Amino acid sequence: MNTADLLEPHPEGIYCPAGDFWIDPMRPKPRALITHGHADHARAGHGAVLASRETLEIMAIRYDEDFTQHRQVAEGEIRIGGVNVSFHPAGHILGSCQIRIRPDKGPVIVASGDYSRRANPVCAPFEPLDCDIFITEATFGLPVFRHPDPLGEAAKLLKSMADFPDRPHIIGGYALGKTQRLIALLRQAGYEAPIGLHGALMRLSRYHQEKGIPLGDLVAAADAPQLIIAPPSALGSPWAQRFPDPVLGYASGWMGVRSRAKARRVELPLVISDHVDWPEVTATLREIAPEEVWITHGAEDGLLRWCALQGMTARPLHLEGYGDSDNEPAEPEA
Repeated sequence: MNTADLLEPHPEGIYCPAGDFWIDPMRPKPRALITHGHADHARAGHGAVLASRETLEIMAIRYDEDFTQHRQVAEGEIRIGGVNVSFHPAGHILGSCQIRIRPDKGPVIVASGDYSRRANPVCAPFEPLDCDIFITEATFGLPVFRHPDPLGEAAKLLKSMADFPDRPHIIGGYALGKTQRLIALLRQAGYEAPIGLHGALMRLSRYHQEKGIPLGDLVAAADAPQLIIAPPSALGSPWAQRFPDPVLGYASGWMGVRSRAKARRVELPLVISDHVDWPEVTATLREIAPEEVWITHGAEDGLLRWCALQGMTARPLHLEGYGDSDNEPAEPEA
């Protein structure tokens, strides 16, 4: 089986003719395999959805129980048409998976979705997989992106709270993944006080607790005088103005770009990302050593150039509409 029979890149997603399914399609399709629950990858309206148990549950929370006509939990290797598929941890958010496509004959392909190589207390770590073709994101695919230690960024927030105890700290964090990771990092750093949450963040945070992830005492924003986490859109809204003289922060990989922090009027930028940075994506490609690299959303040109210098065959897929919770504005904030 040749590559064209296995995967066809389309602007709205990747189609597998041999299995008659789509991976993370942007528009409703009869059958969709979903890598994770962020809204630029997981859409409602598909006829059937195959995903991890957590991703299916997250989609039900975000889109209601009738988000699809049929859902199936991805467990073990599953035969679909002429290929075998399996789901493996991606280290991005709770339930995030890479999708491995193995035909009886032909190249093995791994679609990574979004992934991270950093330790993340709210999800399983990335699992390197042998494959002939690796589909990688390039959200931070330029040498300038080198993310700092996330625990160090959490310590930066705790220091600011100690330096300005009379000012409430309101930190922007996306509802799925970033909010829960920030909370877990603060708990790891020794912060035990209640953490206030904007109402838009509470349900998914409670869900993480239901899955056994220790986030500590979470309360309504009005009941937490010093530390509050809110959707990024709330930072400049009337909602934030009810708190006196707040320190406004934002947890995102993009906070490493000063102009972005300045544009949002962020006093306390926290560079915390759930994506691979430049050293991590290049190290991952060296480790996996696929015959071909396919590059999705992000700085495709930078990674294409690096692959060429390494003697790796690479191509951009030019998919439309993909970003992530780190990549404004693709992921809805509430």
